[in-house]
Amino acid sequence: MTTVTLDTHRFIRTLKDACIPESQAEAISETFRAAHIEAELATKPDLQAQELALKAEVRKLEYRLIIKLGGMTTIAIAIVAALVKLL
Repeated sequence: MTTVTLDTHRFIRTLKDACIPESQAEAISETFRAAHIEAELATKPDLQAQELALKAEVRKLEYRLIIKLGGMTTIAIAIVAALVKLL
């Protein structure tokens, strides 16, 4: 996934400009940086790739379902034909 950078120096400076003491600004910045690193942000290309993978998986499932239904239909017709011959 795409990485988004965080300018911690600018973040601290902005907090200090808002009258937050430097030690608190640094603590807030560190906490925000840690949370920012842990967060996995999905970008538009990431979502598009995931959508394509999902569509491919659905297509495979559709093909499997068609094959199974075709087999069941063939068996049902064979059973009906056998019953007709017997009667």
